[in-house]
Amino acid sequence: MPTVNLPPDDTAILALERPHRDLLTYYLLSALVIPPLFPFLAVYLYFRYHTMRYKFTDEGISMSWGILFRRQIIINYARIQDIHLRSNLVERWLGLARVLVQTASGSAGAEMTLEGFKEYEIVRDFLYSKMRGVKDPARQPAPSGVAAGTHDAELAAALREVARELRETRLALQARATGAKDSRHV
Repeated sequence: MPTVNLPPDDTAILALERPHRDLLTYYLLSALVIPPLFPFLAVYLYFRYHTMRYKFTDEGISMSWGILFRRQIIINYARIQDIHLRSNLVERWLGLARVLVQTASGSAGAEMTLEGFKEYEIVRDFLYSKMRGVKDPARQPAPSGVAAGTHDAELAAALREVARELRETRLALQARATGAKDSRHV
């Protein structure tokens, strides 16, 4: 299998599969906000943390979590419209942030929220580069010289043919119009 030379940031991002351990700390601290529900929230958030998986590929991102009700979200880079970073006071204290990925799905909220990364700015920059790389025609490979020359010659010939047909149509319409005027005068 051929190896792909990626920039160091891309290699680090592609290797991310699990959230940082501080996300579990954040989950438990957020569950403490409602003490009567703490046991239930803590169990739910514990399993959410331990089942959360990310996968960054050349085509897109996938995120999955859950035991009884398994959820999986897959987004292609071409569908990404915008990327936001969000963190509250506790997340900043723990060095975490959420990366909100929005698509053109029509919903007001984010399609996917990547949470539990300390490298959130690198993840955001990676997603922006992938998003722009998909949409930026300047990054597409240029056609080879021989193929481009052939394509240009075919295009020029087709345009000349269209121009010739338009000229003939215009002359035919002018001849018809003058013939109609002459027949009315007789």
